[in-house]
Amino acid sequence: MLFHVKQRGWFITFEGMDGSGKTTQMHRLAARLRNQGRTVLETTEPGGPPIAMKIRRILLDSANQELSPSAEILLYFASRAQNVDEWILPALGRGEVVLCDRFTDSSLVYQGYGRGLGADAVEALDRIACRGLKPDLTLLVDVDAEASLTRARARNAAEPHCETRMDDQSIEFHRKVYDAYHALAAREPGRVKLVNGRAGLDAIEREVWRIVSEVA
Repeated sequence: MLFHVKQRGWFITFEGMDGSGKTTQMHRLAARLRNQGRTVLETTEPGGPPIAMKIRRILLDSANQELSPSAEILLYFASRAQNVDEWILPALGRGEVVLCDRFTDSSLVYQGYGRGLGADAVEALDRIACRGLKPDLTLLVDVDAEASLTRARARNAAEPHCETRMDDQSIEFHRKVYDAYHALAAREPGRVKLVNGRAGLDAIEREVWRIVSEVA
């Protein structure tokens, strides 16, 4: 099926627990779209442009456990604002497909609910950083907290790096995040689509493509 986009482009985000496989699925979807002749921008959060990547290193460095919840959420939105202004909005303006690994939904579930800062704080910062930009479609790759942590920590052991600060949080924290993701999907079923993250990689890819083909 030919993938059509609106004139301003199409904004698709991938959400899910760490270790859910969402990043792999984003890359696979990008490859499919490019094979159809679409121009695709892939970006990530926190991160994307060079300035945002510098903020990412602060946020995810396992040495920065003392980072306060308020400072954490402000840094996430600082990175997001740079991503939106420098990469995402210009690409959408050119009519491209933008795929983003996490967006404001992550701040809602991780900082709003996981850290207890509340939805109002997230929404206020989103208005400043994103100025009304919302994904056209969000694919939530669904894996429970226990499975996600097992996968994430196995990945970190196999590929040692310093970006493990969020993986190092307690299982109780990750369970709050999982519950918040499901609450979000229940509130916005038109935008947020659950994908079974326990299926095989190819099966997940087919499900992602089915959803994208139906809504695009």
